[in-house]
Amino acid sequence: MLRHYDLIGLLVPDRVHAGSGYRSYAPDQLHLLNRIVALKDLGFTLERVRRLLDDDLDPAELRGMLRLRRAQLEDEARTVDTRLNAVETRLQMIEKENTMTADYVVKTIPAVRLVASRATLEPDRLGEHIGPMFDEVATALRHARGALDTPIATYAETETGMDVVVGYENPGPPPDGTEMLDLPEVRAVCGVHLGAMTGIHPSWQDLHRWFIENGYTFSGPRRELYVRAESDDQTDWVTELQQPVTKA
Repeated sequence: MLRHYDLIGLLVPDRVHAGSGYRSYAPDQLHLLNRIVALKDLGFTLERVRRLLDDDLDPAELRGMLRLRRAQLEDEARTVDTRLNAVETRLQMIEKENTMTADYVVKTIPAVRLVASRATLEPDRLGEHIGPMFDEVATALRHARGALDTPIATYAETETGMDVVVGYENPGPPPDGTEMLDLPEVRAVCGVHLGAMTGIHPSWQDLHRWFIENGYTFSGPRRELYVRAESDDQTDWVTELQQPVTKA
């Protein structure tokens, strides 16, 4: 790399040994090398790098460009992680297509009042937002005794995305930044998902398949009651799936 930079005149050595051709660089050339590598990492061609260096690129401007690129790469990494999780989930769904579970009950879910936050999200990016939304509501309720005992989320598909409500059972009044929301009493098919949220889609798919084959139809947004949701790795989480239904 250094030999090529020398050949094109981008970074000329401080001196070259006449016999061995060994290139030696002065310590004060390190900042120039750092700038060349940084600009290459930003995607600039070597010719564009040369012009930027000739224009005496301001260090503050270079730092700003690198910070912007770092943010772009972090966003790309999050997108890749989301897609990998979606692929893994789809593989699990396919592998379980020929298996069924009968661990479902149809029961009445009582009405509940939530202090909540709501948003319309891209369905394939729910995992990036649900946790932070819960954190915001929890922070608002932090001084209320027992306010975080019953976390609940609801999901409703719309033409513009997934309408999501997350909150905690609480009689109110809602703190600033949250709202009061009443979930009505419903008749629902219920099941249990054990473990991390990354694997919850197959559990929902199994539940949906069961209630359709047993003569039920959708009757409202699906709900998730987080019975146990304490560990960071989610391995011991317990989530009750609640799908409001009517008999077909």
